[in-house]
Amino acid sequence: MDRQDPFLQQAAAMPAMPEVARKLLKSFDRDDLAIGELTHLIGQDQTLSAKVLRMANSARYAPTRTIAVLSDAAACLGMRTLRDLTLSASMTGAFPSLPGFDRLVFWRDNLANAAYAQTLARGLDADPDVAYLGGLMLRTGQVLMAMVVPQAMAEVARHHLDMDVDTRIGFEQSIVGRSHPTVTAALARHWQFPEALASAFEAAAEPLAARPFCRLGAVLRLASVVTESRDRGLSASAGLLAAQPELVEHLQLDLEWLETHLPAHALATAGADMLMN
Repeated sequence: MDRQDPFLQQAAAMPAMPEVARKLLKSFDRDDLAIGELTHLIGQDQTLSAKVLRMANSARYAPTRTIAVLSDAAACLGMRTLRDLTLSASMTGAFPSLPGFDRLVFWRDNLANAAYAQTLARGLDADPDVAYLGGLMLRTGQVLMAMVVPQAMAEVARHHLDMDVDTRIGFEQSIVGRSHPTVTAALARHWQFPEALASAFEAAAEPLAARPFCRLGAVLRLASVVTESRDRGLSASAGLLAAQPELVEHLQLDLEWLETHLPAHALATAGADMLMN
């Protein structure tokens, strides 16, 4: 995007990424991250710690006993799940509340995107941890777009549910001249995400047109389709075959395997209210 582009300017005007999230992002490249180091990092922010513990005790994770401290959360959930949970809790507080923008629905869908992207990554030879973060962040460009062109984005939201699954990106492009994955990519670069992830956001706008082909971008787009489909009461397979049949074929995605391994939609969307309070 051009530096004078209002969406790029809005991305550049966003506050710095939350400190805990920034440090967690750096941990993706480390194989030596210890549980004690992770719990110490989370424990430096009491508000964040409280969110993480509330979420860890929720139906989303269904612990066999009450989790009272972060070390228990690490033992019960595992380090990767605890990191993913903490990233979710941290990121929900990084974006402003906007008039007419339903934050609860928005973050429910983001949590679902993250869970579905993680599952898809496991079946498509992509990194599940990076896919989780990508799925969590993919739609955040919508917030920036609503800040720059609120009336146009309200128009998109009004018609979105009347359209077919997975047509919002194209509708945004026609109404606004941008789609949310490309705006998310600009925010990712402002927050110094790995370039591979920023490129994946861009590729998610039109995966089969991306050169070179970006497997992670394809995973993120498919996760978004699954979220939309299940929001509308459709199966993941039905939505994917209706919206992205060429991409499903290109990836040789085993839809039967996917249906078996995806978490239930109610579970994938659970807990957003705990992360925002």
